[in-house]
Amino acid sequence: MASNATLNELRQAALDCLAEPDAMVKVGMTRKLAAAWQCGEVRLDVRQMPMVSRPIPGRPAKPDLVAPRLLKRRAMTTPEGRAALIHALAHIEFNAINLALDAVWRFSDMPQKFYADWLQVADEEAYHFNLLHAHLQHLGFNYGDFDAHNSLWEMADKTKESILARIALVPRTMEARGLDASPQLKSKLVQAGDALVGNILDIILRDEVGHVAIGNYWFNWLCEQQGLEPLSIFAQLCKEYEAPKLKGPFNLEARRQAGFSEEELADLIS
Repeated sequence: MASNATLNELRQAALDCLAEPDAMVKVGMTRKLAAAWQCGEVRLDVRQMPMVSRPIPGRPAKPDLVAPRLLKRRAMTTPEGRAALIHALAHIEFNAINLALDAVWRFSDMPQKFYADWLQVADEEAYHFNLLHAHLQHLGFNYGDFDAHNSLWEMADKTKESILARIALVPRTMEARGLDASPQLKSKLVQAGDALVGNILDIILRDEVGHVAIGNYWFNWLCEQQGLEPLSIFAQLCKEYEAPKLKGPFNLEARRQAGFSEEELADLIS
């Protein structure tokens, strides 16, 4: 768990959480930091860059990270198959913790609300990881028991030099895919007999709408600050950073709730 010293300044503390390799310790540190920030116990320095002294992101030895095409397909009719899917969701949440923490420490000279927003996202992603990991353990498995891929963090690494590209292509693109996938995943798992995880996915979808909305808010804010037209710059960034082409079905209602414009949704489904 983070010491009091590491909680003195928000962005350095976020970096310390990001560098922690143990998944459960990282979750605990992140939630403790968020609580301390809410209580006014942590100061914020928006100018000074925190010192990186350990590899980031910290991650446990397991799961093994492989190319998405090398992940084994498992039938939902087996307990192992359902556990593998829940493990994949837990891994997404683990990566999402890292992504939000990285936004807090990496990008300087932003309004305080920016750092508070992404710390809130990190805290809620940690909560989601706890829910999924507890359910995975209920099924007789642990995080790390199945292989996983690293696509989310790979896009984060590509965009580490540009806050505009990061916000455009991680929360608004990669993570927004979770809004689209959630209804089908819930249906698949519930039909396979796992009603409890359906309730967990409802909680995650509710919170993820808010996370994508935060991404939309800051993308539009950055565009306004830089005098950029959001639709055209988004298309340009997708091309420049080779963002994956999004395919339907799309959860248009959840995307509307998350702040995507009707023009953006029309472009998405065209």
